Amino acid sequence: MGDEKDMTQQCSLNDKLCIIQEQQYEIIIIPTLLVAVFLILLGVILWLFIKGKRSQQQSSGLQGIAPVPPSGSLNREAGEHGGSVFVPLTGTSVESLLQTSTRAPNMAKLQVPRDQLSELLEQIYNGSCGAIYRTKLYTGDPPKSKSIVLKVLKEPAGLHEIQDFLGRIQFYQYLGKHQNLVQLEGCCTERLPLYMVLEDMAQGDLLSFLWTCRRDVMTMDSLLYDLSEKQIYHIGKQVLLALEYLQDKHLFHGDVAARNILIQSDLTAKLCGLGLAYEVHTQGAISSTRIIPLKWLAPERLLLRPAGIKGDIWSFGILLYEMVTLGAPPYPEVPPISILQHLQRRKIMKRPSSCSHTMYNIMKSCWRWSEDSRPSLRELRSGIETAAQTANDKAVLQVPELVVPELYAAVAGISVESLSYSYNIL
Repeated sequence: MGDEKDMTQQCSLNDKLCIIQEQQYEIIIIPTLLVAVFLILLGVILWLFIKGKRSQQQSSGLQGIAPVPPSGSLNREAGEHGGSVFVPLTGTSVESLLQTSTRAPNMAKLQVPRDQLSELLEQIYNGSCGAIYRTKLYTGDPPKSKSIVLKVLKEPAGLHEIQDFLGRIQFYQYLGKHQNLVQLEGCCTERLPLYMVLEDMAQGDLLSFLWTCRRDVMTMDSLLYDLSEKQIYHIGKQVLLALEYLQDKHLFHGDVAARNILIQSDLTAKLCGLGLAYEVHTQGAISSTRIIPLKWLAPERLLLRPAGIKGDIWSFGILLYEMVTLGAPPYPEVPPISILQHLQRRKIMKRPSSCSHTMYNIMKSCWRWSEDSRPSLRELRSGIETAAQTANDKAVLQVPELVVPELYAAVAGISVESLSYSYNIL
């Protein structure tokens, strides 16, 4: 510092070279500071941008839904063992596509004359892909009416949408008939609009039925909306039979929940919501756009590992919880976005007061962290059948609180719209 001061003092006022040498430090330092400030501001902007992207991703998590991970080895076997895997139909126009598909022997025998369908339609659901109606089908001579559900492809529909609709009909044919799967009655595909005719399940979805059981009401047939522990085992066994049937066809469900089970007045249960199984069957993998509520997913699914039948077993334990609590949302104290961290701490749901120790032990066997430690479907069904022999069939499950759909949706991590009518056949 002393040398610089002496140098400055030796400069005369008219010595320009000396003045320039004196100010060389300012010329270097000021631009350097400006560059540093620019880099800091750029870093802050990038940080805010990344933070905003993360918050957008988390907002979907707050709704309790997440992308489905790739399918596992079980899914890859579907194409190998399913001899009638759907091959996308080809056609240069809608007309040629419909003509080609309708003339196929397997589709021709499913055709239902449109004049046999009643013109009186009761809309029970309206989704992005189309509406679902309840109506009458008249067959025989003299004609006898039968209540059916009509799934209509939304118009206008492009070749891809039509192809997908026809593919779902073919998938039903591949599945065949099973007493615990919703049955395809027929279709109308010779021209637009396209119809899928399905059997009607009068009581609707199991979740709505469970909520009705909280009320002291009776059906038109003077049947009480009651549920006992023994009846829970009865419904659970039917769901397991449907899952075993899918497994035998090298498929899995992927979204086992009360909202995806339809129920009749005699407590016959039928598994629906087979869209994920359809994707695995036709594409060999799960669509990256498909989202499923987090709280029903097994840990490996939350970690985006390959999906399989063992994930359905985990979800079946959640289903038992739903039934014994008459439709309460799982993990009520845990936000949907925090469910993975909750499970990683090896925490599971506590035994509900209405749940027997026997049933709770079955639930816990489904909720083992390791997939290999969980029981197989047949082992689980055997345990259910054994428990049913000594289960209480007299005491009726009672939950005094009525369900507020908006509150349920927030806690469960699902949309309120999906609760309007859960007839998600495919």
